[in-house]
This record gives sequence, structure tokens and C-alpha cells, in this order.
Amino acid sequence: MKAETPSADQLAEAAALLAQADGLIVTAGAGMGVDSGLPDFRGREGLWRAYPALGRAGLDFAAIASPEAFARDPHLAWGFYGHRLALYRSTRPHAGFARLRAWGERLPHGLAVFTSNVDGQFQRAGFDEALIHECHGSLHWLQCLRGCGQAPLPATGLQPDIDETEGRWRGALPQCPGCGGLLRPNLLMFGDARWQAERYDAQGERLQRWLAGVQRLL
Repeated sequence: MKAETPSADQLAEAAALLAQADGLIVTAGAGMGVDSGLPDFRGREGLWRAYPALGRAGLDFAAIASPEAFARDPHLAWGFYGHRLALYRSTRPHAGFARLRAWGERLPHGLAVFTSNVDGQFQRAGFDEALIHECHGSLHWLQCLRGCGQAPLPATGLQPDIDETEGRWRGALPQCPGCGGLLRPNLLMFGDARWQAERYDAQGERLQRWLAGVQRLL
């Protein structure tokens, strides 16, 4: 569904609210990245258009976005997430990110971000990393599938090699340095009892401290 263009009165009202604010909080979900060219996986059909291999396997988002998927078929699960990681790394944030950042940086307390997105686009757009709360985690970080106690680690050195036709990871799978088992993305999945959320809990605590100091929040 295409968003409606705001009226002149609505734009004027928004500008007035921004002029009175001393801090701006940006709340964003999957739709934020669509104008950058990122898929939003709207329904099974949307997912299967982006990832035909999942359609052939009859897997919806809940089925592939689960620890069970990594245990059952790790090459397929990492094919899905590895492709997304490569896509997120290569995607430039659209101009709206810079516009929001410019508005917020003019305010006395600046701006913060609360997002369910796992793509790292706000960091790439230059937002203050200390004031970004990724409530569902980040695909740019990894954790042990088994939960062996190894602390999450950045995915910086991970270079996805995906068979585009079959949608599968090629070669050796990411290995946990703690136990030698499989690594998975450090993000919240369906039926996920072992998500290591400490990094994101700390983000949330920093956001709450920032909010406590803002008097006129927009």
C-alpha cells in the first residue's frame, strides 16, 4: 500500500512540533528500508518472490526464521540469512535517514532510535550507535546456536557465499570459537529460548536514560 502524501497543514503541524521539541525519537519497522530497496517480506508470497528456494520448500518466514531451521538444514538457513547480510552490507540508506538525522541533530538532546529492524541501516546512515535500540537484535552480530556461553561476536569477517539458484550457503558454515558448533545470527527468532539479548538490553537501558532527560519529546 502506497503511503499518502501529507497535506500542507499536516506538514506545518509537524514542523511546529519539531520546533518546540528538545529531543526526537525515531521508531522504525521493516517499512523504513523499502525505499532503500530492501524487501519487507509482506506475507508468504512476498517472501517467496524474494527467496524462491523457500517457496519450493514450502517454508514461510516463521519456519526459516527459527533456531530449528539452523538445526534442521543449516545450509538453507544460512543461505537465507547470509544473502540478507550481504544485501544489508551493500545497501545505501535512502535520503530519509539523512533528513531525520539532520532534524534531530539540531535539537538540544539530539535524537535516538527504537527499531525492530536487524539491518544496521541506522548505523550506516551515521546515527549515534549509543542511542540506537535494536529490540530484535542485529544480523551484523553472531552467537552460538547451542548457547555454549560464548559471548556474541561481530559478523565483520563473515563473507557469505550463496548459491543463488538453490538459496543455500556454500562451503564451511560459520563456526563458534567457543565450542566449535554452529554460529547463528544474534537476533530474536521464532521459538527462540537461547537468544543472547544482553547487548540489546544494554541499548534499551541507554535509551531509557536518554528519555529521562528529554522534556519535550517528539
